[in-house]
Amino acid sequence: MGPNRQFSYVYRRGKRVSTRDLTLLYVKNRQKRVGFSVSKKVGVAVVRNRTKRRLRECVRPLLERMNGGLYVFVARPSAAEQSFAQLNRQVGQLLTRAGTLAAPDHNTP
Repeated sequence: MGPNRQFSYVYRRGKRVSTRDLTLLYVKNRQKRVGFSVSKKVGVAVVRNRTKRRLRECVRPLLERMNGGLYVFVARPSAAEQSFAQLNRQVGQLLTRAGTLAAPDHNTP
């Protein structure tokens, strides 16, 4: 299944949770894949790419704790105006609400 088919599969079948600026679509799966959807409504290419980079950076430290599945983070136009810290908080909230975050492992340094 190519990336595009996986995106549309998650859109059709995914469990959906939202915050003010982001939506997370999630489907349980053996593999773990994360995608980002930032439409032209968010802004020009520079703004969209910055928003995508910020979201990627928010998800990266949580990847190890995320359960297997296909994840799609969808940015609303208001996401472009949020600070990195605000986006980071919302990403954490979405993953917690979706029940896809394992408890942090405090044994790792």
